[in-house]
Amino acid sequence: MALEAADLLINEIDSRGPIARPTLHDAIVARVRDMIIEGELTPGTRLHEGNLGKILGVSRTPLREALKFLASEGLVELSPGKGAVVRKFTEKDVHDSLIVLGSLEGLAGRLACANATDAEIHEVRQLHDRMMDMYGKRDRLPYFKLNQSIHSAILRLSKNEALVSVHGVLQARLKRIRYIGNEGPEKWAGAVADHEEIISALEARDAERLSKVLTAHMEQTWERVRHAI
Repeated sequence: MALEAADLLINEIDSRGPIARPTLHDAIVARVRDMIIEGELTPGTRLHEGNLGKILGVSRTPLREALKFLASEGLVELSPGKGAVVRKFTEKDVHDSLIVLGSLEGLAGRLACANATDAEIHEVRQLHDRMMDMYGKRDRLPYFKLNQSIHSAILRLSKNEALVSVHGVLQARLKRIRYIGNEGPEKWAGAVADHEEIISALEARDAERLSKVLTAHMEQTWERVRHAI
C-alpha cells in the first residue's frame, strides 16, 4: 500500500501556530507505528526492510531511520543479528509501566488544575469532544490517537517539563498495549467513562478528584489488558 495523505496524521494534535507539513520520515514513522498499534505487525515480528519498504512504497534509507526512531520509542528492538523486531512486552513490563504512568498522571492532574489557563482546559475539552465523536462512529484508531493526545495535553498543562519527558517515554512504549485496552464494547465503554470523569474533574479544577481518576484509569487499563498480553 502506498503512503497516502490521510496517513500523515501525527499523534499529537496542536491547534496553535502554523500547520506543520509532515516529512517523509514523519509519514513512515506514523504508518509503521499504526501498523504496530493495530496489530498488523505483531510482537516478535521481524521487520524486513526490503519487504516493508515495498509495502510502504519507500526506499530502505528513510525506512531504516524511521525504525531507529521507533526503537527510541520502545516499540521496536534493534539487534545486529536480527535487525528490527517488533518489541514483545511481558506482563511485568506492562504492569510496572502502568503503575508508574498512573503515578505520573496523578501528579500531573494536580499540577494541571493549579497551572492551566481556562483556554488550555478548553482545548482539552475540544479534544475530548472530538474523541467522543470518533467513539460514536466506532472509528477506533482516530479515537485512540485523540485519547492519547488528551493524556499528553494534561501532562503539558502541568507545566513541568521533566514530568512531561518521563511520561512521554512510557506512553510511547505502551501504545499497542493501550490500544488493545479498547477491544470489545465493554472495555471501550469503560475507558470512555473514565475519560468523561477526567474531563469533568479538569474543568472543575478539582485537583484531588482528577488525580484519583487518572491514577485509577491506569489501574483499570491494567485490568483491561492483562489477559491479552
